[in-house]
Amino acid sequence: MIRLLVIIISVLLFYMEPIFGLFSPIELNNDFYILVPRFLIMYLIFVSIYYDRKRAMIYAIFFGLLYDVFFIDIIGLYSFIYPLMCLVASFIAKYVHQHLVVATCLTLILVTVVELLLYLFYTFIGIKSMTFTEFLQHNLLPTMIGNLVFIVMFGWVFKYILLNRFKQKTLLLQK
Repeated sequence: MIRLLVIIISVLLFYMEPIFGLFSPIELNNDFYILVPRFLIMYLIFVSIYYDRKRAMIYAIFFGLLYDVFFIDIIGLYSFIYPLMCLVASFIAKYVHQHLVVATCLTLILVTVVELLLYLFYTFIGIKSMTFTEFLQHNLLPTMIGNLVFIVMFGWVFKYILLNRFKQKTLLLQK
């Protein structure tokens, strides 16, 4: 069962993102703040750190392509960015301690990079016309706060599940 749990969590997070996206934009003091949930990429980064880089890359390509097809109609954007972030996370995890706090900080930094890459791409092709300061105040900061709350609540669960799956996998290979 734990073998399928990694995939089941990925699918659930893929479907949870648009549901939580319905709560955005948030209006405070006549300003609108856009909160973009990035649950799936955070989980995939945890998969690449604590479980298996190859599987994380496969899941990232698959779910990135699904995200491209269902949500943005630009094929290749998320299917390039998601595996890239998983690859970067796995390379960095080789050189730093894989403590939960370090993994959480790395995940938040990489989600920030994802948001910045998407902002630059959308600005370059003319879909977004906001300034960088507006993006920082109204998009990036609320997104990072919301995703920080999510990863603080569920990061230890992800680590526990992925490390148990890794131990189970190594035990099966030893037999």
